[in-house]
Amino acid sequence: MSYYPTDSGHLSRRLVAFVAIIIVHAIVIWGFVSGFANQGARYVQTILETNIIQTEKPKELPPPPPPVDLKERPPVQMIAPEINITIPVEAPPPPITNVTTQPAPPPPRAIVPGTSVKVTFSPDVQDYYPEVSRRNGEEGRAVVKVCVNAAGKIDSVEVATGTGHPLLDEAALKVAKAMKFKPATSEGKAVLSCPTLPVKFVLHGE
Repeated sequence: MSYYPTDSGHLSRRLVAFVAIIIVHAIVIWGFVSGFANQGARYVQTILETNIIQTEKPKELPPPPPPVDLKERPPVQMIAPEINITIPVEAPPPPITNVTTQPAPPPPRAIVPGTSVKVTFSPDVQDYYPEVSRRNGEEGRAVVKVCVNAAGKIDSVEVATGTGHPLLDEAALKVAKAMKFKPATSEGKAVLSCPTLPVKFVLHGE
C-alpha cells in the first residue's frame, strides 16, 4: 500500500472555498426568507383591511322622497322668447361722382337810371295870350298834364289845375301843344311819360 503525503496548503484553500460557498448560500437563503416575509406581511395586512372594511356598518341612507301627487300639476315656467328688434339704418347716400359744373350766372346788368321828359322847345306865352283876357286884365297860372310817347310826340294834353279863366285855360293847352319834347327813358329805353307843366299868363306894363 502506497502512501501519499498530504498538502496542507491545498487543504486550507479548499476550506476557504467551502466557507465562502456556505456564506453565499446563507445570504441567498436570507434574501428569500426576507422577501417571503415582506410578501407575507403585505398579504396579512390586505386580509386585515378587507376584514375591517367588511366589518364596518353601512352608512344610513337618506329617507326616500315623498310620493308625487299626480293630481297637482307642477307649476309651468314660462320662458320669455327672445325678441330681436332690428332698427333699419338708412344707408348713406352714394357718393356723387359725375358732377356737372353749372356755368356761372352772367353778371347782373348795370341798371341805367331813367330820365324824365325834357322840353326842347317852349313858345312865348305872350303870343298865345287872348286879347279879351288882356282887355279884361285876366291873369293866372295853369298846370297842364302832357303825355309824351316814346317817339317824343304828344299823345294828349289836359288842364290839371286851371287859372279860373276859361280863355286862359284854353290858351295854356295851345302853349303845351306847341312845345317840343325829348321822351323819357327807363333802363336806356324811351318810354311813355306824362309830366305836368306850368303855364303863366301875366300882363306886362299894364
